[in-house]
Amino acid sequence: MKKEPKRYLVTSALPYANGPLHIGHIAGAYLNADIYVRYLRACGRDVAFICGSDEHGAAITLRAWREGKTPREIVDHYHGLMKQAFEDFGISFDEYYRTSSAEHHAMSQEIFLKLAEKGAFEVKNTTQYFDQEAGQFLADRYITGTCPHCASDRAYGDQCENCGRTLSPTDLLNARSTLSGSQPVLKETAHWYLPMAQHEMWIRDYIAEGKLHEKFHHDPKQWKAHVVGQCMSWVDGGLQSRAMTRDLDWGVPVPLAGAEGKVLYVWLDAPIGYITNTKVWADRNGKNWEDYWKNDDTHLVHFIGKDNIVFHCIIFPIILKTHGGFNLPVNVPANEFMNLEGEKISTSRNWAVWLHEYLQDFPGKQDEMRYVLASIMPEQKDSEFTWADFRDRVNNELADILGNFVNRVFVLTHKFYGGTVPAYTGTPSDAELALLEEARASFRLVGEKIEHFRFRDALASAMDIARAGNKLLTETEPWKLIKTNAEATGRIMHAAVNLVASAAYCLKPFLPFTAEKIREAMGIAWPQWPAQGELNLVAAGHSIGQLPILFEKITDETVAAQVARLAATRAEQAPPQRPVKPNIDFDTFQQLDIRLVKILEAEAVPKTQKLLKLKVDSGSGVRTVVSGIAAHYSPETLVGKTVLFLANLAPREIKGIVSEGMILMAENDEQGLSLLCPVKEMKPGDAVK
Repeated sequence: MKKEPKRYLVTSALPYANGPLHIGHIAGAYLNADIYVRYLRACGRDVAFICGSDEHGAAITLRAWREGKTPREIVDHYHGLMKQAFEDFGISFDEYYRTSSAEHHAMSQEIFLKLAEKGAFEVKNTTQYFDQEAGQFLADRYITGTCPHCASDRAYGDQCENCGRTLSPTDLLNARSTLSGSQPVLKETAHWYLPMAQHEMWIRDYIAEGKLHEKFHHDPKQWKAHVVGQCMSWVDGGLQSRAMTRDLDWGVPVPLAGAEGKVLYVWLDAPIGYITNTKVWADRNGKNWEDYWKNDDTHLVHFIGKDNIVFHCIIFPIILKTHGGFNLPVNVPANEFMNLEGEKISTSRNWAVWLHEYLQDFPGKQDEMRYVLASIMPEQKDSEFTWADFRDRVNNELADILGNFVNRVFVLTHKFYGGTVPAYTGTPSDAELALLEEARASFRLVGEKIEHFRFRDALASAMDIARAGNKLLTETEPWKLIKTNAEATGRIMHAAVNLVASAAYCLKPFLPFTAEKIREAMGIAWPQWPAQGELNLVAAGHSIGQLPILFEKITDETVAAQVARLAATRAEQAPPQRPVKPNIDFDTFQQLDIRLVKILEAEAVPKTQKLLKLKVDSGSGVRTVVSGIAAHYSPETLVGKTVLFLANLAPREIKGIVSEGMILMAENDEQGLSLLCPVKEMKPGDAVK
């Protein structure tokens, strides 16, 4: 028999305090956690819901540098903005604190020292990038370059933005400092590394078999397939040592002699923020924080996005287990990503629906967005938000199904019985019984699906109660039946009132503001979550009040305005178009001999930063070409590519090399130069017309 834990510790990923929240964040790690926690509270469970701002790391200092501000000014602003947006949207954290606090610095340093005492780290002298112009070592996000895996020139020193591969700064080709734009040099520095390879065996058992320790096993079948798959891919590929310190002046100082000017790596200090913030909450509420972190009877659940899986499932568990005494997560139900109007949400391009702006534009409509995001939550694969879909779900589902049903029941109860709930008497028909059992089954499924982290399905089951209620009214037509059978009408309306209460009760974790409006109008108190799906929440003789309008329909004009805002954003972000050059006649164009060539060899031109020397097969022989594309492509990524080539350009000497033609490329201001390659298989020498 499954053992019920005595308490739950639920965390949501700590958002970076370097920008506002958008709906992709909410759908990824916060709304799902809030639904889960609200359900646990309704069941009477002891639960702590912990989050906070992640206020260290290179992303913070980069933004501060770009805006001419201090890191403290950046984090203070965005911490306040995010905390208020969470509160206004109904994300019910028990604690939302911050990692720049004195409490967090003390907790992080204490844990680091304990790990160091236990020999958890390797101290290595390594060469790392140093910006000679800026006079400082470069953390991974201060370095950009070409990805060695996909050849994208939008890679950072920790991850490629294009293919998603995790990188180290020295993996990058053509590395550049984001501070000065110069090419950094390698310089020796000492850092503390976590040798993760030493932990491969138990991490494999933990992820694949569910083995935490001898007293408790979690069920790995309850973990999402993409979470297990990503973790095992890392483990199977061999875990590598990872630096746990950085050369920065913003962060938690490394508390060891000889480590001046170094701070803890953000992915060491940030997850410790969960522990710090739990302690802050517990101290304020007269609780023992260790009950939530070090007790076998507590279940730890992390809600995150898929880009944080490895840190929460491998790196943080290694830190916790090595330290000793801490619980490991029993589940990490990471969501995939949410896209917007056909494109990936991008904070840098301002392609997002910002939460604080939504709350300003749609006052009092938190539940409308909560409903839509829960309906399309990217639980197993990426999903997409569009304003047209937002309109349709609000109008066709919230307003026409839920709002219409609740309103009809209130109106008919006041019209027929003066607002007093009639008795449930007489013999119900088979149709009535079938609909009530359908609603009862839906009620039971809501809790079951929430506990299995299937929030979209749980929401659908909750709405099915309202659908069953609408069907009951439509099929029995109590407004007509009351003229011929008062007893049956009373029984049906009694059932309908309870279906309203049941639907609102099951929707409480999803639509807390709407559920509270219905509860207040009905004048009832919510009981503890019924295990068997009890529908009798309102007794005969109880008087209900007046119902406010629950949902106003979203107009086409509202949708058009939001789409237009996004279109304006795209236009603002679009680079200015280069003017078209003066016209040439067709005969002049005909003089250009553009062909396809295959790159056979590629190497850097000595003492240059931009030039590559290429050997190409032109179809009629091998030519040498000097091309200024070293900042965009590494030599090894070019060999074998078939590209466009201007064959009859007069030879010219470049850096002592005779270049016999020109490689043709496309260029824009955002992504730089890009090779033009044929879609179909073509031969060297084929003409371009």
